[in-house]
Amino acid sequence: MASNAPVGKPTDMSVPHMPKVAGIDSTVPGPPHTTSPLPGVPAAAAPSDPVSQPGALIQDRLASWVSDLTTLHELTERLIRTSSLDEALREVLGAGAALVGARRGMAVLEPADGLGPASTIGLGLAHSDLGTIETVPRGTSSYGRLLDGLPDPGYPERVPDPIAIRDVRTEEGLDPRHREVAARLGYAASYALPLATEEAGRLGAAVWLYDEPAEPTDRQRHLIGLYGRFATEHLARLLQVERARVQVATIAEELLPSRLPRVPGVQLAARHRTGPQGGGDWYDALPLPEGALGLAVGSVSGTGPSALAAMGRLRASLRAYAVMEGEDPVAVLSDLELLLRLTEPARSATALFAYAEPAQRRIVLAGAGHAPPLVIGERRTEFVETSLSAPLGMLSCWEAPSVELSPAPGETVLLYTDGLLRRTGDATDRAFARLHAAASSVPKADLRDPGAIADHVLRTLLPEGLDTKAHGEDVVLLAARFE
Repeated sequence: MASNAPVGKPTDMSVPHMPKVAGIDSTVPGPPHTTSPLPGVPAAAAPSDPVSQPGALIQDRLASWVSDLTTLHELTERLIRTSSLDEALREVLGAGAALVGARRGMAVLEPADGLGPASTIGLGLAHSDLGTIETVPRGTSSYGRLLDGLPDPGYPERVPDPIAIRDVRTEEGLDPRHREVAARLGYAASYALPLATEEAGRLGAAVWLYDEPAEPTDRQRHLIGLYGRFATEHLARLLQVERARVQVATIAEELLPSRLPRVPGVQLAARHRTGPQGGGDWYDALPLPEGALGLAVGSVSGTGPSALAAMGRLRASLRAYAVMEGEDPVAVLSDLELLLRLTEPARSATALFAYAEPAQRRIVLAGAGHAPPLVIGERRTEFVETSLSAPLGMLSCWEAPSVELSPAPGETVLLYTDGLLRRTGDATDRAFARLHAAASSVPKADLRDPGAIADHVLRTLLPEGLDTKAHGEDVVLLAARFE
């Protein structure tokens, strides 16, 4: 419930823990033009020169405006540099805490259209604290009322007003659970701001918590209002990007095998992650006549929906060629190159196709501009020596010799795309060295599981995770362990 207390900076505001931001320091009294003369102040306290007083007031006012503009500029510049929703919400919480003079806070992302994604981020609050706050009945909590569009449910296009609760102990109409949670977490006041604009709609809400009874001054309300509108528009843009990324990733997964085949004599595992912009990396494993198995990985140039469509067409074509002439990987890739050159002359692709006979532990493979596979076992970890070849679509006629290898019982052949190497951010030779080192360090117990091998390589090679925004390439691994 909004407080009806007079607006102004209370004497008991919780300021000792307030974050420091240029232009905002609640420990410094406001400039003269923001305060009214108090009753009983002697006339001698006023400036003695009546002529210079208007000029001094104007200078103070201009200095205050410049300080506010500088602060907003710095905070919005920091916000613009964020590239994910969670990162942006954390920045909003930190900046808002500095602007309103609070120490802790919580931001809830919950788009009004219900399409997601939804998340809750805390500032100075543990995960359990966030769960405790969410036990307050939604209709009575300040952020819950903003998310539900109250107090004006009949006008959904209207942006709800901020809600200030100056003192949880004395505020009328609060749910008893609200006071209980406030006492448990040690906060006495709150200020909730809707993350909404008329253009973007309602995306969520942010609430900041004070250790002592307090509420923002008029100046602070104005600044956080301006910042909140800018932050909402930035969040709306990031939300569109995130939804597009999820849609691209979903389409990419639908274009890849829904499950891997079961072929006697070999165990299969695959790992695939789509980059932020959606690339064209793919893999395939298909059973062939007489107990054989076709394994393929590849990458189409470009990003976005067009690359995904080209990837789908290329993978479908390779499956057809593999069924017709899979015993000759060179012929499979030659047909694929001809198709790519005739149908998509402006696009290139890399590919590797392997014809495997698990019963004989025999593999014949050929590659077109693709990275060599790795053989991983207890006694060796080495790259397969393949011939150098240009990518598909780069030459008028593609053909390169195939190579044959015989993995020992228990060895795993690891196929992967170049995105795995590029994600490291290293030069090519160093990336290959790091990949070899990661494969060599697979624990002995994990050598029995191709999925565990792939996971270990990913964790070791990319310790920051597959979702890092730097070098956001697609990543594909296809592991085949021969029994």
